[in-house]
Amino acid sequence: MIDIALLRSDPDSVRENLRKKFQEKKLPLVDEALALDAQKRALQNEGDALRAARNTLSKQIGLLMREKKTAEAEEIKAQVNANAARLGEVEKEEAAASEKLKEIMMRIPNIISPETPIGKDDSENVERERFLEPVTPDFEIPYHVDILEKLDGIDIDSARSTSGQGFYYLTGDVARLHSAILTYARDFMIGKGFTYCIPPFMIRSSVVTGVMSFEEMDGMMYKIEGEDLYLIGTSEHSMIGRFMNTTIDESKLPLTLTSYSPCFRKEKGAHGIEERGIYRIHQFEKQEMIVICKPEDSCAWYEKMWNYTVELFVSMKIPVRTLECCSGDLADLKYRSVDVEAWSPRQQKYFEVGSCSNLTDAQARRLGIRYKGANGSAYAHTLNNTVVAPPRMLIAFLENHLRADGSVEIPEVLQPYMGGLKEISVKH
Repeated sequence: MIDIALLRSDPDSVRENLRKKFQEKKLPLVDEALALDAQKRALQNEGDALRAARNTLSKQIGLLMREKKTAEAEEIKAQVNANAARLGEVEKEEAAASEKLKEIMMRIPNIISPETPIGKDDSENVERERFLEPVTPDFEIPYHVDILEKLDGIDIDSARSTSGQGFYYLTGDVARLHSAILTYARDFMIGKGFTYCIPPFMIRSSVVTGVMSFEEMDGMMYKIEGEDLYLIGTSEHSMIGRFMNTTIDESKLPLTLTSYSPCFRKEKGAHGIEERGIYRIHQFEKQEMIVICKPEDSCAWYEKMWNYTVELFVSMKIPVRTLECCSGDLADLKYRSVDVEAWSPRQQKYFEVGSCSNLTDAQARRLGIRYKGANGSAYAHTLNNTVVAPPRMLIAFLENHLRADGSVEIPEVLQPYMGGLKEISVKH
């Protein structure tokens, strides 16, 4: 949510930002917000005047009563009662205007970074940098489900029976590899000075509407029937929600946290051939990183955070590249975002395995996350980034470490987490 002061002082910049994000349909919201803001402030002024008059008239009543001017005192009492009735109406109207204004402001997207390329969708994202040289082996790379089945590491058919489409069982050494990657990622981030957390996996609606836009909420979140609870789509949701309506002492910033959680997503929309198998599913696990910092530090943390993900993948010998997300691909709360994509030898292209985002104060403003220092208090900046998210990361791992005989090599950094195992061999 942007600062209302910006909307008042420079509404044209907000309109231009909507055009850059190809959200012209939201342009009327600017004028609606300005009108409601003016109405709200007028009601505030009227309410303040009525309260001031109440105090003045109350003093007059006391003076007249001491002077035994009862008739005059009764006249002023009648005026006080009339003012009180009007004040009640004003307060109700002001509350309604405030609520409507907040609803509209939450639909107006965050101002994007000057570095963000202008484009309509992810097809216009811009490549930034590549890390490790992509390798194409001299043998055919099977589809990832076929690799997993030969390793006796997956059972999709049973999961369809128990849970439906978009679920799977991981078994044996593959299940162990999945856990090893997450545990290695956890220790990797602890080594970078991040504090490890395991958050609640369900959150209230007040947190959901604070951490994401209404459009994202509808497309992602599973609601618990009959309760004000939602399953989290990523641990960022409950991790940031932890600081809702709090003021953090400046000396404690930055807060650098890394969290593990399962994630649950509806994944609405049409899915292509590469989203069969375990590419796009309703339940997965993820190691995340979250930073809450002062505004002047968020750009530097943004660069650090996506670099940590790149470093992790490179340590496991998986080639990756980074893409600067264009304006049309940014979610409404994002100021700037970069995707990390891993190389797929089978597809001969890169695919997304993580995303790093700087939300400036847009998320903190919705959730009421502030910090306080010698110069007063202000809204903090929040950032989040995927450390690693199997199963997409698992797909990249299998394809890049597959051998001609169907076995999968375990990189040295993961061997301690696999009980010293150096490879996963073909079972059938």
